[in-house]
Amino acid sequence: MEMERYLGESGGVLANSTNSTGAPGAAVQAEAMSERVVVVALLALLTGLTAVVNGAVIAAICNTKKLHLPANYLICSLAVTDFLVSVLVMPISILYITSEAWLLGPFVCEAWLSVDMTCCTCSILHLCVIALDRYWAITKAIEYARKRTARRAAVMVAIVWVISIFISIPPLFWRQRGDGSGPQQCIIEHDHVGYTIYSTFGAFYIPMTLILILYSRIYSAAKTLYQKRGSSRHLSSRSTDSQNSVHHCRVTHAFCISDVSTSDPTAELERSHVATRMPSIDLEAQDMDERNQICTSRERKAARILGLILGAFILCWLPFFLKELLVGLMLLNPSPQVSDALTWLGYVNSLINPLLYTSFNEDFKQAFRRLIRRKEHT
Repeated sequence: MEMERYLGESGGVLANSTNSTGAPGAAVQAEAMSERVVVVALLALLTGLTAVVNGAVIAAICNTKKLHLPANYLICSLAVTDFLVSVLVMPISILYITSEAWLLGPFVCEAWLSVDMTCCTCSILHLCVIALDRYWAITKAIEYARKRTARRAAVMVAIVWVISIFISIPPLFWRQRGDGSGPQQCIIEHDHVGYTIYSTFGAFYIPMTLILILYSRIYSAAKTLYQKRGSSRHLSSRSTDSQNSVHHCRVTHAFCISDVSTSDPTAELERSHVATRMPSIDLEAQDMDERNQICTSRERKAARILGLILGAFILCWLPFFLKELLVGLMLLNPSPQVSDALTWLGYVNSLINPLLYTSFNEDFKQAFRRLIRRKEHT
């Protein structure tokens, strides 16, 4: 989401410096130009990587039958959204930063701002529905297994896009642009405090709160199971409370199954929807200890991955939306450099998402390797 830009400031400083000091001014201008080239090269690299990585995720899911699962459709939709950010939003932002003026006219400006807000909001809301999907898969394993269909995933994706459009479309009714003659700005205006609060809370603060609640409950479920396993070590493998033992084995096995891969890093915490054969209650103590160690190791891995997901999301988007809210409330007036940096920090989340949601999954790794080998052969 592109930020405020105060055009002409840096250009005016450089021009005055050049006119007044001659050679030193030229040196300053050359240094500024070299810095701009480095920044543009870095942003272009980030844009290319974002497009390639998300394109690889889309290709892997489309070309691998094993990945044709409802949960993976949400991952694919997230990748499509982040891919749109990389091809429709980020390149124009690079051009805007390079030229320090909007050169594409008012119509393209309106389209770009709308696409920017819609796609970035949609990407964030995708993370929310993915967390919700995982939460249901754990807490309502049997019931949700029947409801977890491709049609349900499509409905969730459609709702996400509708909400994103409703968040981004209101400014179109009051924004006014110039006639396109000469340099002008193309920014998100903050002249409506009510809309600023509506858009920031709808696009980020409410989804962030929901994501934190869902993942904290997922982690609490894992911690509870770990404690139950710890207490079960003191019980005989031939416990008279067979119903409790069977339930414990079912939940434990759901968290620890290793021969089935699902769609994302939280798979270590949501195996409940997979139909598997129940282990025998008459397990020996040594086998139970080994199983508990495996489960504990995988729970810790899943907790680390959940931490990475939440950490990356908050680190990338919280500074931007905090600044947006403060600017809308007239409590902050950031420089163009700070605004651009926070904007691109948010864009980086579109590169991080496919890495976090696929790189820990063996099915995706195999699909990526097949894509690479296929490309090498062609």
